[in-house]
Order: sequence, then C-alpha cells, then structure tokens
Amino acid sequence: MIHQLRIYEIFDENKQAFHDRFEEHAIRIMESYGFRFVSLWEARSNERTEFVYLLEWPDEDTMTRAWALFMDDQEWKDVKKVTGAEHGRLVGEIEEKVLRPTSYSS
Repeated sequence: MIHQLRIYEIFDENKQAFHDRFEEHAIRIMESYGFRFVSLWEARSNERTEFVYLLEWPDEDTMTRAWALFMDDQEWKDVKKVTGAEHGRLVGEIEEKVLRPTSYSS
C-alpha cells in the first residue's frame, strides 16, 4: 500500500469554483477509476491558499494507470473546459509526493 499526497495552489478569488468543481465532478470521476480518498484539506502556506488531499493506492502501477485514465476522461476534459471558461484558471502550481512506507511503518 502507498499513499499519494497532492497539493494544489488555488486562488482566493475563485476558490469556491475550484471546490465546487472538485466536489461535484472530480471526486466522482476519479472514484470511477479506483481513486480512494483518505482526506481532503484547505491550507494557507507561504501566503498562498492550498488544496491538499491524500489518496491511498494498492501499488504504483495502479496509481499510474488510474491517473492516465482520469486525465484522458472526456467528461473531465469537458468539465475543465467549461469551468475554466467561466471562472478562469482554477489551479496554479501542483505538487505531488508518493509516500512509500518504511520497513518499520505500522
């Protein structure tokens, strides 16, 4: 089992549109490809607002395949196009960390 930590820079002027899109569309589509959400947060760091979430995966191959399917999903592409046209850019910098357990992790 591995975890994936994702950190998105979001913008205060349209963060509600980002949250609406993620809650109403992204989660549902992602879950259809096997994404398992552990938790989701909003944080303030270095004078920017961040959306942070943690995913759980059985292995890296599954994670890689699921991300490829999600990014190629036509509904997701359409949602991003429509919300981007309506609200502008919703996500800035994206950070990702794949967390592998140590040999002494519980």
